[in-house]
Amino acid sequence: MRRLTRTVAAATIATALALVSACSSSDDADGDNVGSSLEQVTYLTSFGNFGRDSYAWVAKEKGYFKDAGFDVEIKPGQGTGAVIQTIVGGQAHFGPIDLTGGLLQLGNGDAKDFVAVAAIQQRTMAAIATVDGTGITTPKDLEGKTLADTPGSVVRNLFPTYARMAGIDYTKVKWVNGEAQTLMGTLASGSVDGIGQFVVGQPTIETVTKKKAVLLPYSNVMQDLYGNVLITSKQYASEKPEQVKRFTEAVLKGLEYALEHPDEAAEILAKNAEAVVPAAAAAELQLMAGYVRSSNSGTALGTLDSGRVAKSIAILRGAGALKSDLTPDQIIDFNLAPKA
Repeated sequence: MRRLTRTVAAATIATALALVSACSSSDDADGDNVGSSLEQVTYLTSFGNFGRDSYAWVAKEKGYFKDAGFDVEIKPGQGTGAVIQTIVGGQAHFGPIDLTGGLLQLGNGDAKDFVAVAAIQQRTMAAIATVDGTGITTPKDLEGKTLADTPGSVVRNLFPTYARMAGIDYTKVKWVNGEAQTLMGTLASGSVDGIGQFVVGQPTIETVTKKKAVLLPYSNVMQDLYGNVLITSKQYASEKPEQVKRFTEAVLKGLEYALEHPDEAAEILAKNAEAVVPAAAAAELQLMAGYVRSSNSGTALGTLDSGRVAKSIAILRGAGALKSDLTPDQIIDFNLAPKA
């Protein structure tokens, strides 16, 4: 009788363990729980490795990605166009692009099958950057000058629209190709008069060139434009919406920490990327803080407002920069984006 009792008990325990294991496996398979295995994901920075993109390295270093269920490889991006192509092509899963640049790509038939899921900056940081001694202090001074940028950069692709709204002839400005990580060195060499850059690049420009930076922000003439937004492919967003939400939350957690601890974030970036000057990277983050939140977004990070995006589309349409009309939900998945 005792042997029979022990046998029944053992069978009962074994059955219970099997049921627990099956339930756990089922939960992991449907993606609702993170589980013990990590999904391999590739993330692209927006433009090289600068302080403005350090929040991704912070999210990795602090374990935010791991806690969300991801093993993330971070690679340097080469501007909006290249980031979109790489993600849609399946070589990366997530990355930030300038939303206005994305609208131009989508509205002019140069790209498709990507979707924005969160805002990184609530205002565009696009600008033309130069230094003292080039004779450039106003947009009109750009006529007859030579500028450098990557072919897919939003600064370069948005320039004709900026030029029209600033009252200059963009055909009188020459553009040459450059690489994200070497643009500032090109400016320092004097081989070009200016470069496409974000306004937060000012400290790094001054560190590299040893001269005072002069910036012509696009936001001076183009209001209501968002800055960078986090994108993924439409396919990934459709197939794995819960993973998108978890990844977005981890990115925004890294962003918030980086803005609150710019010096630490800069050191984390310098540990993981070459040729980073921590002081300049920290200064970039401090400048970027004013672009990450707005009166519309309140204290929440990552929110996107359909009305503001519609205004951006109207600005581009009014300037003749879009071949076809767009609606905000053609480029943004508001079901996945953080709520204000």
